Amino acid sequence: MTQKTEPDTTKLRRLHASVLRWHRTPACDFLLGDEDIRFAADCERMRVDRNGSVLSLLLVRLHEQLPEDVDFFARVLEGRLRVTDTPGLLNDGRIAILLPDTAAEGAWKVAADISEVFPPGPSRPECEVLVYPNQGVGHNHDQSDEPAQESEKKVVGSRVKNGPVGTEEFFFAKPHPLWKRSLDVLGGSVGLLASLPILAVAAVMVKATSPGPAFFQQLREGHGGKQFTMWKLRTMLLDAEKNKQGLREFSQQDGPAFKMERDPRTTAVGRFLRWTSMDELPQFWNVLKGEMSLVGPRPLPVEESTACEGWHRRRLQVLPGMTCTWQVCERGNVSFDEWVRMDLRYAKKHSLLEDMRLLIMTLPSLLMQRGMR
Repeated sequence: MTQKTEPDTTKLRRLHASVLRWHRTPACDFLLGDEDIRFAADCERMRVDRNGSVLSLLLVRLHEQLPEDVDFFARVLEGRLRVTDTPGLLNDGRIAILLPDTAAEGAWKVAADISEVFPPGPSRPECEVLVYPNQGVGHNHDQSDEPAQESEKKVVGSRVKNGPVGTEEFFFAKPHPLWKRSLDVLGGSVGLLASLPILAVAAVMVKATSPGPAFFQQLREGHGGKQFTMWKLRTMLLDAEKNKQGLREFSQQDGPAFKMERDPRTTAVGRFLRWTSMDELPQFWNVLKGEMSLVGPRPLPVEESTACEGWHRRRLQVLPGMTCTWQVCERGNVSFDEWVRMDLRYAKKHSLLEDMRLLIMTLPSLLMQRGMR
């Protein structure tokens, strides 16, 4: 017991010594603000996409959010973090720590070290680790065959929080602006009401010419990787999804997206609906629910979106939309990489004027029938 306790005691004394300097400089001199830490996270994410390394993000919520507690914790971090690590204070009160070239185990080790300066129990901070790119493997503290993880569990205790697969995307997602949500509610309401007569007639036509429901539901990936059910008028046969993989080699779109100009699964009425884009009208309901926007990157089916490269998935930073640059300018005429670059350019500079411009351009693009249906 003595040999196991002594290193922990030594480590505790070293950390305490490092935090005795906390009164010399305020936390604001060491912790970045919300905007700056998110910008730094975006930069680190792009670096990971380029060089294939790994980035861990340690999120810490203190038991008390008083300024002096934040100052004290900032000094703890100052004595523990590497020069390459970047801490910041988020608007929601959590402290975010970027740990470049650090796997989940290393991030939990940092969490364990900084938690040792607090007494065991509920006063210890709540820690959560997100890893980019997501490796599909959770950090399970209940597995007895992983002694390192068990050790971390004993230190961090009940304050450990494990996020579901893909939660790192939520951190990188940008907030939906109020002006954009207001435009969505107004445009979505008007669009849905105006399209109700068209939807009613189209639904009858679909039901009369093909067995099955009039509407088609499909799971898509949206804002921050959140999955949602997107609605469309059904334009294909009932077994279309089952036969999709067999047609993959005939896709005219490179990359993970599937686009086929004369898809044999499409019904006669479906071809007309797709040609006029009337099959997309039910998505006004998704807009009103806040799952989509009038303008934004087109959401991909889950299996296609998860097959994207890391830098492709940066398009999930903003809410997906019914129309966007690719939809009105180059649909079906560019590579998947260029399609994503259009989405990223929109995500970076989207504004009210840009959204209005793209909405105005949507009708002419439909009349000219650009791209594959």
